[in-house]
Formats: sequence, structure tokens, C-alpha cells
Amino acid sequence: MLEIRDLNVYYGDAQALWNVSLRLDEGEIVAIVGSNGAGKTTLLNTVAGILRPRTGSIRMLGVDVTQVRPERVCEYGIALVPEGRRLFSGLTVRENLLLGAYSARARPHRERTLEEVQEIFPILRERARQLAGTLSGGQQQMVAIARALMARPKLLLLDEPSLGLSPKMVDAIFDVMERINELGVSILLVEQNVGRALEIADRGYVLEQGRIVREGKPDELLRDDGIRRAYLAHG
Repeated sequence: MLEIRDLNVYYGDAQALWNVSLRLDEGEIVAIVGSNGAGKTTLLNTVAGILRPRTGSIRMLGVDVTQVRPERVCEYGIALVPEGRRLFSGLTVRENLLLGAYSARARPHRERTLEEVQEIFPILRERARQLAGTLSGGQQQMVAIARALMARPKLLLLDEPSLGLSPKMVDAIFDVMERINELGVSILLVEQNVGRALEIADRGYVLEQGRIVREGKPDELLRDDGIRRAYLAHG
């Protein structure tokens, strides 16, 4: 479904990603784990078209999307839930959600899609007229995920969805990710909670200093002493 080959990304003269290659097959949840500053967000932003690679390619369902503008990436079935949610705090929950269906691909289906996402997140139906900025952190994360689903993506990019949430809300968000995946949406997940991410993932990649240093099934990665020491010792 998604195939990334030899991606090199720079911020000015500083290289952030070095020859990154990975794949995600249809129906998979693939986790990207690594320390802060490893390049995980850079990778998702590049797939989403926000950053342009210096070299390398990104293909989605066989189509080269490497140079597609970010506002058009959703037309190819890709949606990003950014770190920090990035909601329009002065708009209502409903207004935020409808903005997710701005693309020509999603617009004709927006009322039906709104019903579908409100079935996944019943609280958002109850809070439809509430300003997004007045919601709890966990509810705001639900709005961010639901807004991305309004674009009717085939691939959902999730950047640190559990960051700053209570343990109870973390459980809820991971349950939602599994449900979304069961509904047919593939997920590329960047997550600081490495143990939880690998619990739900089909495969994982370890990114260190902009380079993929390890990939494999979650149980293989969890058995690796180096990975356990680096990413699981703190919880």
C-alpha cells in the first residue's frame, strides 16, 4: 500500500532522515518507535506532503506522491493526525469535523461520514456544539482523529496520539485505533508509548538519528535487549 524508498530529508543544510525505506501493507498497523529527535515526526510530515524530501520516493497504492502538495495528499487516501492535535479551538466540534471533509473525494459523503465517526466517538455527538478548545485533552484527541477520518482515508498517519493523556484515556485511544483498523483503515503510528504501540502493531521499525536501525514483528523487537533497555525501561 505505502512504499517509501531511500528517503533523505533536510531542514536547510541539516539532514534529518537518511535513506529511510519502509513499507506498509493494506490492513496493517505499523509502528515507528524511537527516541525524541529521531526523525519520527519528520517522516510522517514527509509522507503527508508537509516536507519535501531531497531524494527518495513515496508511493501510495502504486502512485508516486513524493511531490504532491499537502492539501492534495488526502485525495490519494492519506490523512495525518498531527502531534498536538492542531484543532481550531474557537470552532465547535462539528465545525472542526466538517473541515476534515474539504477534499473533492470526501465532500459528497460528509454527512454520512460524520454519522460514522460519531458512532466511533459517541462523545463527539454529545459535544457537537461545544467549542473544541473547551474539551479535555483526551476529547480533543478524539476530535483530531475523527477529523482525519472525515477525509475517508485508506491510510491514517498518527503522530503521538497518547501524548499527555491520562492512563484511562490512553486505553480508550488505543482501543479506538484497533477499531478503526478493523474498519479497513491502515495505520502508520508514531508513538512514545513503545510497549503499547507494539502491542497493537503488526510490524515495527526503530528509527534512530534519522536512520532505520531495526525492523520486525513486535515480539521480535520486544525480545531485543537493546530496544528493551532504550525504550521500555522507563515504563
